[in-house]
Amino acid sequence: MSDPADQRRATARPRRRGMYLLPSMFTVGNLFCGYACVVYAMRGQAAGIEAGAADLKIAAFCIGVAILLDSLDGLIARLTGTSSAFGLQLDSLADVVSFGLAPAILAFSWGISDFGREGWAAGFMFVCAAAMRLARFNIQSPTQADKRYFVGLPAPAAAGVIGATVFIRPLALRGYPQALTLAVLLVPAGLMVSTIRFRSFKTINMGWARSYVGPLVFALLLTSFVLFPEYALFAVAYGYLISPFAGQLITRLRARRLPPAA
Repeated sequence: MSDPADQRRATARPRRRGMYLLPSMFTVGNLFCGYACVVYAMRGQAAGIEAGAADLKIAAFCIGVAILLDSLDGLIARLTGTSSAFGLQLDSLADVVSFGLAPAILAFSWGISDFGREGWAAGFMFVCAAAMRLARFNIQSPTQADKRYFVGLPAPAAAGVIGATVFIRPLALRGYPQALTLAVLLVPAGLMVSTIRFRSFKTINMGWARSYVGPLVFALLLTSFVLFPEYALFAVAYGYLISPFAGQLITRLRARRLPPAA
């Protein structure tokens, strides 16, 4: 007669193996969204300015879904204890497509193509910056002491800036200086390879204590995303982009108000 403990281990082992596939399924979904963004961006450019606006908006929405799936695959891997070297490599390769190549092609179809060779160069610089940012993250993440901050703008956040801009303004920045169009692509690229620290949401205390503040804030964010998705995504993307500079400004203002030490 078999031991009940052995039977439980035998039945739990296949389930454990199957759980390792769950984070990779979200990663593949992230990769698919990056591919769909490229397809819709190319369709939007081929259709023309007015007719292609809807396709460009769908392409920008695909980047938002890719960001969501990218955050979920890491969260599920940590919660289930199914992190693996294969999943790490697959996630990095998918991120290069979804947050490097796809936003660059989306920006090129959106309005960077009007700059000719300079537009090609700007798109390539964004792809290189995203690849370098992801490679640096893979090297520094295991040895980084302070897990509260990212060194440089994360690649999903940089892609979110482009996606949010196209989503709220699919007809490009017509009527504005052309330098703003290039800035939408080059500023996030420069911040990705910089050493500026951006806050990591993984270590923020979400308030599991008995408080109504957390659920209320989540309800307000959810309502804003439902009622005003374009403005909400734009505010979140650019708010995170300027967050370290705003934090430094607030710190300096507080230091000036404090009385000098004796």
